[in-house]
Amino acid sequence: MDAHFRSFERMVLPRLLAQGIGVLGMKSMGDGNLLKSGRVKPMECLHYALNLPTSVVITGCESMAILDQAIEAAQTFQPLTREEVAALLAKTKDAAMTGQFEPFKTTQQFDGTAQHPQWMS
Repeated sequence: MDAHFRSFERMVLPRLLAQGIGVLGMKSMGDGNLLKSGRVKPMECLHYALNLPTSVVITGCESMAILDQAIEAAQTFQPLTREEVAALLAKTKDAAMTGQFEPFKTTQQFDGTAQHPQWMS
């Protein structure tokens, strides 16, 4: 969904790459929020993240099932074609436009500095 709303992929990633800065891909499922949209499956999120020009994609492993899912994603990953990327983006566009499923972009829920402004001094 990132590609449609305040996109890290489109706004930040190109700048990092241009400066030769390594990119750590995290929260490929938006802390589980993207899955709540019903538009994407975990493997699609992981494969999409692996398809980006990142140095590494970091995924959780809070259970054996999640760890097995990450291993499966790595083992089954093949670079996505333009058509596959376009199809995935088409599935998520409507759900993504409000930012509802990316609260880290639209709320202060995930912003520790909002809760601790002294960290910014």
